[in-house]
Amino acid sequence: MKNKFFKTFLNFTKNLKTTGAVYKTNKKVEQEVCSKIDKTSKIVIEFGTGYGNITQEILKRMPKDGKLYTFEVNEEFCTTVEKNIKDPRLFVINDSAENFGKHVKEPVDCFISTIPFTLIPKEVCVDIVTKSYEALKPERYFCKALYSKFHFKKFTTIFDDCSTATVLDNIPPVHIYYCKKTAIPNKMKGIKKKRFGLAKAF
Repeated sequence: MKNKFFKTFLNFTKNLKTTGAVYKTNKKVEQEVCSKIDKTSKIVIEFGTGYGNITQEILKRMPKDGKLYTFEVNEEFCTTVEKNIKDPRLFVINDSAENFGKHVKEPVDCFISTIPFTLIPKEVCVDIVTKSYEALKPERYFCKALYSKFHFKKFTTIFDDCSTATVLDNIPPVHIYYCKKTAIPNKMKGIKKKRFGLAKAF
């Protein structure tokens, strides 16, 4: 068990720039960040596959005819997940989150993200979040796990309704952002014109 812990710890720290974490999240974080997924969530996108612990939680909650597209820039993580999770609903894509539109053409029921926005250029963050909003079905959620509440106001700039939950028993504590696109959007009018301004927020 200790050897497995240290191997995982070393792999996460070795890839800290892409994972944004020193170790995988605990079960409660997995459950919280996936809490908006249910049997009506047929198309789900995950940003940041890692070793697939959250991926497995997503699959548990999805319908049998659903599709999960999970994006990961680390090829080693992709290979590990493809080897360990045998599920016909799962599509592991070795590409950046900002390119998800090239691979997924259907409207999305939920986004789950654990990618480290603090380590990504601001313009790229804005691009990912705005494209996610545009691809999301009304009354659905973009769920984000972060180690800080610092970014909350930034998401309220784009999404129509936002709330948070905190998992204190994870090390370090994790904040879950629940960002909703409502049936009558009120934040995205002229969003393309605002993208450069939004970059300052991120």
